[in-house]
Amino acid sequence: MNLPNKLTISRFIFTIAFLAVMFSQGPYHQTIALALFIAGGISDFLDGYIARRHKLITNFGILMDPLADKIMVCSAFIAFVGLNLMPAWMVVIVVARELAITGLRLLAVSKQVVLAAEGYGKHKTISQIVAIISILIGVSYQQWGEIGKAIFGAKLFGAPWLHWLTEMAIWAAVALTFISGWLYLWRNRALYLDDM
Repeated sequence: MNLPNKLTISRFIFTIAFLAVMFSQGPYHQTIALALFIAGGISDFLDGYIARRHKLITNFGILMDPLADKIMVCSAFIAFVGLNLMPAWMVVIVVARELAITGLRLLAVSKQVVLAAEGYGKHKTISQIVAIISILIGVSYQQWGEIGKAIFGAKLFGAPWLHWLTEMAIWAAVALTFISGWLYLWRNRALYLDDM
């Protein structure tokens, strides 16, 4: 197994550890969860970069890399619903979009059609990761002492500035998730309309 594929598998391990820590009540569990999620995000960047640079692209990586990304992101959002950090309806949009696009890609493979990633999809992923990290910083920065409070707790319109950034990041992530999913399904509608 090559290094990019090992990094892909590590993302599944990071996701399991993230969920276990997020729901634990141990000391600094939210800060540890933040570190695990960031480590998973770094592994995502590295596996793609190494695979392209060293021509180590495999069928396993093509299938499992996006799946690992979706599981990591959806797991975080679902955990946030369970912890009352995010409304369920927003997470339903995120998860439904990921399932719909995965289903479309499987349909495309069955017809020997390769669906390339689109720009909106990449922006969607970045916006989701920013939203997740913002939420995790928001629930953990008070564990970092006076430095954390000074950096992230400064007030803006009666609330910490990070609160407003997180709200904007969440809404941007949900909007981009919906728009990118709709555009992807619309542009590739011939794939599923032919079977209806």
